[in-house]
Amino acid sequence: MKVEFDEDTCIGMYQCVAEWSEFEKDTDRGKAVLQGSEEVEDSVFVREVPDDAELDAKFAARACPVDAITIYDDDGDQLIP
Repeated sequence: MKVEFDEDTCIGMYQCVAEWSEFEKDTDRGKAVLQGSEEVEDSVFVREVPDDAELDAKFAARACPVDAITIYDDDGDQLIP
């Protein structure tokens, strides 16, 4: 499973931070940050989700009010949103 985070879409509500420890607050910029991610295109960050963190990653994606977080399964199919 992988998670994709669109930093431009993020509005800094930080609900993802409460759901998954791999998201942290960047209060200077008013955005969340996905730790351990790689920027794959302008302001879009991707990383693999460890098996033991899949539920937390899904909760983080569902909690985002602007759908800045997308979850994909191992086949590349979009699960959330």
